[in-house]
Amino acid sequence: MKSSIKNIYSKKIVNASKLAKIIGKRPRKKKVVLCHGNFDVVHPGHVRHLLYGKSKGDLLIVSVTADKFIRKGIYRPFVPQDLRALNLAAFQMVDYVVIDHNEKPLKNLNLLKPDFFAKGFEYKSSGLPKATKEEAKIVESYGGEMIFTPGDIVYSSTALLNLSEPNIENYKLLDLMSKNKVTFNDLRKSLKKINKIRVHVVGDTIIDTYTKTNLIGGHVKTPTPSVLYQEKKNYIGGAGIVAKHLESAGAKVSFTTVLGNDKLKEFVVRELKDSKIKLNAIIDKTRPTTNKNTIVANGYKLLKIDKLDNMSISLKILKKIKSYIKKEKADVIIFSDFRHGIFNKTNISSFISSIGKNVFKVADSQVATRWGNITDFKDFDLITPNEREIRFSLADQDSNISVLTQNLASLINYKNLLLKLGERGVFSVSNINRQKPMDAQSFTIPSFVHKVEDSVGAGDTLLAYATLAMVSTNSLMISSIIGSVGAACQCENYGNITVSPEQILEKINTIEKSVSYKKK
Repeated sequence: MKSSIKNIYSKKIVNASKLAKIIGKRPRKKKVVLCHGNFDVVHPGHVRHLLYGKSKGDLLIVSVTADKFIRKGIYRPFVPQDLRALNLAAFQMVDYVVIDHNEKPLKNLNLLKPDFFAKGFEYKSSGLPKATKEEAKIVESYGGEMIFTPGDIVYSSTALLNLSEPNIENYKLLDLMSKNKVTFNDLRKSLKKINKIRVHVVGDTIIDTYTKTNLIGGHVKTPTPSVLYQEKKNYIGGAGIVAKHLESAGAKVSFTTVLGNDKLKEFVVRELKDSKIKLNAIIDKTRPTTNKNTIVANGYKLLKIDKLDNMSISLKILKKIKSYIKKEKADVIIFSDFRHGIFNKTNISSFISSIGKNVFKVADSQVATRWGNITDFKDFDLITPNEREIRFSLADQDSNISVLTQNLASLINYKNLLLKLGERGVFSVSNINRQKPMDAQSFTIPSFVHKVEDSVGAGDTLLAYATLAMVSTNSLMISSIIGSVGAACQCENYGNITVSPEQILEKINTIEKSVSYKKK
């Protein structure tokens, strides 16, 4: 991305150690003023605060809290740290911007020793908070002074964001790609690298049925709608569609699953017969093939009827699955868990023990109930839960996303995580230093959905394409974007269908055109 703004103003953004050398030690000829905050959305209150700070000295330094320490709101920060820093650097009154990689500004106060430390009026009006008293103690220890902006007008970033979030997703994406030196050409090239990877998928097959009807009336005495049957169509879902996505992308796929001895089993075998997928179908006569039938009336989902058995598989079937895990030669193994019999706490540990060395381990636990638990998959290379699943697993409905993922990393020691946030996109975490989850690198990839037709299967698409991109490029950034684009393609189609690399390529090209500044 060619950004004249970045080229002009990024020189103002420096690290704390370098800045300490630039401004020199006290006493200085030029008075230094330091302002510190999140600055998630820069509003008139911030501008007045910065102008006031500048009026009290010669050099104005703005300190920005790093992303990982922002705790306001579940999905904050709204604007990532590098963009927040650039926004502030673009102001004429600001001389330098520093991103504070500490939870509190205390360390940088000791290092920089500003002559004045400027705080907002709200920190003084009701008595100094404990944290502000800590800051004041340090400032006073070297002879500095705390100053407070007059409180004639007070704004709140949180309140403004709660009213309506501005759409800056493309800017965030471009900044993120630029920072990580990822181009749109890199994304296109990655789609060519994902073929011929050997993948073994183990998991629950689901047949997603759509029964289309027309609403013709309702009962007078009971709230029962009356519909006229039109047609019924079946789609392979669950672990089955993951296998199909992988095969469509060019991977060499083997698929181990459990089916009932019924007509839907025959449907699965028939659907996969013409593909290159190697099907290891274990038939369990005691259970049906899992079927989820959605009744659609005039385009609206009216009712869902499930036919399934969630009881654990027998020991005999467990041993068969383990034998396939040991026997199949694979670069990647994917556990696609819907808690319909194959996976439970005991079975998962048994399956893991059967995985060979140097196999890239992926787990997706798509469960909407409390008995499914992503924490059963420890030490995996990639996991792809959604927010609800993590909150259930950790019994935490309040913490923000960053804290949730840190706590999960401490518990199961994952290497990479793609947290599915629905319309908000994907929150990606690279747990590089597994002993210190707070040091994990994280970023958010937006949702690329233009119009949602049907969200069923979006998580499966993301799982398949993100896994292949991760293995082929070793880039969580590229993996996250490719996976998110694949999920968007799925959402823009009706029914759980296979998404092709060509569809993903087309959408990547569309995104690039939408943010291009090139003259047409």
